[in-house]
Amino acid sequence: MPAAEITHAFAVCAYGESPYLPECLDSLAAQTMDGSEVFIATSTPSAWLSDVAGSYGLPVYVNTGASGIGQDWNFAYRQAHARFITIAHQDDTYEPGYAAAAVAALEADPASIIYFSDYGELRAGEKVDDNRLLRVKRTLLRPLRCTPAQASARWRKRAALRFGSAICCPAVTFNVERCPMPPFVVGMKSNLDWATWESLSRLEGSFLYDPAVRMHHRIHEESATSELIANHQRDAEDLAMLKRFWPAPIAALIERFYAKGTESNDL
Repeated sequence: MPAAEITHAFAVCAYGESPYLPECLDSLAAQTMDGSEVFIATSTPSAWLSDVAGSYGLPVYVNTGASGIGQDWNFAYRQAHARFITIAHQDDTYEPGYAAAAVAALEADPASIIYFSDYGELRAGEKVDDNRLLRVKRTLLRPLRCTPAQASARWRKRAALRFGSAICCPAVTFNVERCPMPPFVVGMKSNLDWATWESLSRLEGSFLYDPAVRMHHRIHEESATSELIANHQRDAEDLAMLKRFWPAPIAALIERFYAKGTESNDL
């Protein structure tokens, strides 16, 4: 990556022809902090996508190498020229203060690894900031509701991950100087983000948790998460991840309870 000249970037990962992409881009245009680099990265280029990008004056970078969720996210990350990078997903939206909050937190703690905010869901076009799954995830993140110095403790970072993936990937902003290149661990489809946070938790530095809801993740039938839940691939990956924190028999027991939580992804 070239020397960073920009403070923050939104790298928008786009696939196919999502009707929700303009809503995502509108939310980025409405950020209260000016100057973020914004671009689209894709492995499925099309005239439609070029037209949408053109209407917002955004460049499109095409991944012509290995493709897949992790590979595409890493490709998008490499295109940014910023100190702090957010991998935005085409179906999701950001509250106006997201970028300002992320940059302020990361600049206040130069040794931090990532910043991430709390999030809500978008269901049938409506914002949902409270449901059973969201409450469970907020409970899991309690070890990181602490000062930045305390959030650097390895046990706190891992304690927030040991019962499930409570960190919403598009709510994360990476501190480039403190993260590996590329940052995402490739090899899983559903839990590559969880695997990435697990890997990053072993590094020195803080996981900065902002309990304010600063973005919304869309739940819909065509989402990759919904598809993986339907074919039970996620169950196998959940168990594999839990074994990184627990002995196999305990991991299997936790996975049974954890699988019930995916029911909240049903529409």
